[in-house]
Amino acid sequence: MGFHAGVSYLEIRDLHTHFSRSTGPWFARRKQEVRAVDGVSLEVQQGEILGLVGESGCGKSTLSRTLMQLIPATSGSVILNGENLSQLPRAEIRRRRLDFQMIFQDPYASLNPRMTVYSTLAEAVLQRHPGLKGKPELRQRVEALMATVGLDPRVMKKYPHEFSGGQRQRIAIARALAPEPKLVIADEPVSALDVSIQSQILNLIKKLQQDLGLTMIFISHDLGVVHYLADRIAVMYQGKIVEAGGAEEVFRQPKEAYTQRLLSSIPRLAV
Repeated sequence: MGFHAGVSYLEIRDLHTHFSRSTGPWFARRKQEVRAVDGVSLEVQQGEILGLVGESGCGKSTLSRTLMQLIPATSGSVILNGENLSQLPRAEIRRRRLDFQMIFQDPYASLNPRMTVYSTLAEAVLQRHPGLKGKPELRQRVEALMATVGLDPRVMKKYPHEFSGGQRQRIAIARALAPEPKLVIADEPVSALDVSIQSQILNLIKKLQQDLGLTMIFISHDLGVVHYLADRIAVMYQGKIVEAGGAEEVFRQPKEAYTQRLLSSIPRLAV
């Protein structure tokens, strides 16, 4: 899978993301602290896929958005390629975000319905290469991106609603690749798709990671899907990493009762 052992591209050190929410009836509201991410430490090595697995509500999505600097961490560090993102000003974070992109669960919600596929992908390409605006090479890059994710470039003037769910997820993947990131975080990218389409998208992600040498965090509630893709697996429960190790090791010989329960209770996808 293009895994280069020993070279950490992303380091997560004692990361906490807490927030408050109101509970109780309106006349007796009280604040409750939610420890969505509660002391997570992980390393993602260059060229590997780290699978992050856990049930809904365990903190996976909050962790991914904290890593993307979309929500602030309460404490701890996110170090990308040797640089502590937690200490950078917002303007610098926006510049660095070209290096780490996200694929979301619902492609339709993540695509602008008023923009054609060409406009969506061209906008993303221009983030990295603003000098291509108005030049033939911009169109060539968009066409190449579409071909890379298995879409016919001749349909790039269509809008998101004119595509199937699987095709829209391919467009979302192409958009994530357009700024030429080194790290991609995929947050449940197949869970909203029909089972028949899920395997196609998983195979595409696997091929892209191998061909492009991407470093990836693949988030899912399905340990079987994560096992298919990942070099290593981290299991999250109630904001904490409760087990981590090689994909085969965690899948075949889980040490924690929670991981064992995931294996026995969650139907796994045959790909």
